[in-house]
Amino acid sequence: MEFGLGLPISDPARLPEWARLAEEHRFATVALLDRLAYDNPEPLTALAVLAGATTRIRLQTEVLLGPLRSTALLAKQVATLDRMSAGRFVLGIGIGGREDDHAAAGVPLRRRGRVLDTQLADLKRIWRGEPYQAQVVGKADCGSAPASSENWGLGRTESPTAAPIGPRPVTAAGPPILIGGFAPEALRRVARFGDGFICAAPLAWAGGLVRTVNEQWADAGRAGRPRLVCQINVAVGSPGVVERGRQAVADYYAFTGRPGWGAPMSAPAQIAETVAAYREFGADELIFYCYGDDPRQVELLADIVR
Repeated sequence: MEFGLGLPISDPARLPEWARLAEEHRFATVALLDRLAYDNPEPLTALAVLAGATTRIRLQTEVLLGPLRSTALLAKQVATLDRMSAGRFVLGIGIGGREDDHAAAGVPLRRRGRVLDTQLADLKRIWRGEPYQAQVVGKADCGSAPASSENWGLGRTESPTAAPIGPRPVTAAGPPILIGGFAPEALRRVARFGDGFICAAPLAWAGGLVRTVNEQWADAGRAGRPRLVCQINVAVGSPGVVERGRQAVADYYAFTGRPGWGAPMSAPAQIAETVAAYREFGADELIFYCYGDDPRQVELLADIVR
């Protein structure tokens, strides 16, 4: 089982330091979450900076909110990052569920699953070099979206003005795609479009999700099995670091109205036991999400999992 680090979002200027330490301590991946109506760095921009600060480590979104972005621009951004990182980028993608993010983007919340399905198919076409032009729709077609807005992936046209969008990614099919989500529609998306599944559910109820993903993968006739990437929240180090990490998690998940939701693990013995449980579960990679602000946590976590 590999290990990755979900980077803290409170101080973007320190992210290169985190990434260099993660690479030095042999972590496989650095990952960033995605929100729009929140005080976090935009993940594709930040990961581009981290690509230049590192040479080996994978760069991953967990998860990028695809429906909030123009398909054509997203295809170009991802392919650019993929090329400039020499193929180290992994696109973790999903729909998101926050009304404020979708309102800020002018994208209707109720159609986000349909948008992502079409967007994923279009991304692959664009990366293969096929011409692409987005449709333009009116308010009647797109819920609350502005009348002049793009259809955000709801279909391409056969217009004679359609054109290829470069650059081409390192591999013709584009970078690896990991699908995140919990709903049945999200799980079906893994076999249809993805290379793996990001399981953010607690281990106690992750088993059913993973079984469903694996069954649908086999039913689709796909070889092998999907890559399984799991996540846990952690905060290790001094009492101050741990407390700031706990507060950051509490602030991030305050919208759930569930006190203690996502509370980070801080005891080394508990983290070690959890790592062993995920290894037994069959995870290919476990991402430690660090909400605390001290990069010295990288070394402490490396010592725990050695």
